[in-house]
Amino acid sequence: MIERRKFLMAGAMGAAGMLPRGVLGARAYAMPAHPPAGCDDQAVNTPSLTKFVDPLPRPSTAVPDPSAYPGADYYEFTMRQGSWRFHRDLAPSPVWGYWATDPHHPHEPIGMGYLGPTFETIRDRPTVVKYRNDLPTTHMFQPVIDMIRDKKPVVAPIPPPPYEYMPQFPDDINVWNVVHQHGGYTAPQSDGLPEQSFSPKGFHAEGYTTLEPGRVKPNEAIYAYTNHDHSCMLWYHDHAMGMSALNVYAGLAGLYFIRDPADERLGLPRGEFEVPLILQDRTFNANGSLAYTMVDREGEDTPVVNGKAYPYLDVEPRRYRLRILNASNERFWRLRFDVPRDVLPQPQLPFWLIGTDGGLRAPLQMLDFLISPAERYDLIVDFTHIPPNKDVTLTNYPGTQVHFPGITGCGPEIAEIMRFRVRKPLSGRDRSTPPEKLKLQSVPAIKPKPHTRRRQWVVYQHELFRTMTFNAVPYMEPSQDFIKEGSTEIWEYINPNHDAHPMHVHLVNFQVLDRQPFDAAAYQKDYDKWIDGGRKAEDHPAVADYFTGPPIPPDPDEALSYKDTVKAPAQMVTRIIIQEFVPPTDEIASIPGSGAKLPATYIHHCHLLEHEDDDLMRPWTIVPAGD
Repeated sequence: MIERRKFLMAGAMGAAGMLPRGVLGARAYAMPAHPPAGCDDQAVNTPSLTKFVDPLPRPSTAVPDPSAYPGADYYEFTMRQGSWRFHRDLAPSPVWGYWATDPHHPHEPIGMGYLGPTFETIRDRPTVVKYRNDLPTTHMFQPVIDMIRDKKPVVAPIPPPPYEYMPQFPDDINVWNVVHQHGGYTAPQSDGLPEQSFSPKGFHAEGYTTLEPGRVKPNEAIYAYTNHDHSCMLWYHDHAMGMSALNVYAGLAGLYFIRDPADERLGLPRGEFEVPLILQDRTFNANGSLAYTMVDREGEDTPVVNGKAYPYLDVEPRRYRLRILNASNERFWRLRFDVPRDVLPQPQLPFWLIGTDGGLRAPLQMLDFLISPAERYDLIVDFTHIPPNKDVTLTNYPGTQVHFPGITGCGPEIAEIMRFRVRKPLSGRDRSTPPEKLKLQSVPAIKPKPHTRRRQWVVYQHELFRTMTFNAVPYMEPSQDFIKEGSTEIWEYINPNHDAHPMHVHLVNFQVLDRQPFDAAAYQKDYDKWIDGGRKAEDHPAVADYFTGPPIPPDPDEALSYKDTVKAPAQMVTRIIIQEFVPPTDEIASIPGSGAKLPATYIHHCHLLEHEDDDLMRPWTIVPAGD
């Protein structure tokens, strides 16, 4: 649940596509993945699996009811336990997932057991969802829940002094849940904050909220989403207090598309030629069931895409649009498309990046990219020049470890992920626009001004391999950061820690400004003195006194892009700029109380889910401009 067996690692993140390249040969079997030499791995390992024998599933699309609320689409989603087979060579496993009610066939719910159906929405047309919790009251990973409750230091958030431990959930609650629409422009009462959790038996956390309280049972909540975003791929996932990592690992995640009809004239691949890829890593017991091993090591040993281990997708020799989500709990992936030696002049198939977390951007040709948990990449991959019956393999760059920068962790290495098999004949002329000719509007740069307010967030770990916090303050302490409505701010993530953290800010999109190296060891030493000396404001160390080099521009794949999650590398200050803090205050779908009211509190956190549960998360509050 926290970082283990680490070493300090210097250096910035490095631009995508800049590492030395090699070629991975295809293997018929996936042997159990083991951590690097010198790591003491006592965890379960997945049995050997035959690669590329299961077709890639596509999550079903939820069907809305447009008649329940004026000008909005209404859905009912139920969380429940089911069964899912992750691979031909594995028996079915108990899993958790979301199921959507089909308004035309109420007794035939939409879902596949694992993950959840996809939302297909139209920009600015609101969505209203009733979430129902029908999960078991004993957790699928109950031993870990017991460890958290027993305050085992490897999993329980033990705060730095002078703060004291606070239980993450009540003694008689082993399962509770709440749904967060990740990346959406959402009022706080529908945001799915951890303290809004609710249990299958209807127990409510302290901050539980629901719209239309007269229309819900105790194990339900109604949320409303504005969909007032750029066209993009968001996602939804569990965000329960203290157990979001376990709940997502069990299967509680899904995709949320916001479409703009104006995009149809761009000539992007669509329909069957637009393929979502939900990328995760999982470990399996010999009986095929999910094994959660991250109390013993970092990361899991088997790649899973859309719920299948080592799947394949048969494609035509044409352009495809791949919508990639890293839904792993902790694993960073450096992805590329490997081809046989005799197919192309180079060992990788080039591709084009056309969008990131928050929407489309200027096209950028690439050979590989680093994607952290919660990030999304929108790609055009052209199989036109791949000969029939040849394969393209999506691989993880050799030696890439679970936690970036790559040699600091003891998690299993994963190489090959899935395969694209050029087996299907061309079904018709490829009428999509070549990516180099795409007319995509560039994202305008947000220019900081001399008076732009700066806010700092220090990743603080008071004991090695234990709890991390922002600014040495636990999540459950009240908000201390008050932001004027409509203001622009620069946030600086100061990371003296030994690996990177993907930082996610609720409500807003932002841009990456730069990163700057600093003397992490000296800064950490003085920060510890500041903590031990009583946290006097006049003694607080200024990070500017520890810089060891000039600012480094953002990597090309994240520059001039809409982002809601940013990689904050080790021993670097990562700066983002948020143009406008304005929550949605208008009523949504004519539902009373659905708009935000000031002061409005949101959160930000590390999206390594085990770190989020382990307290690397803090609230912040928007207040009226005059306050």
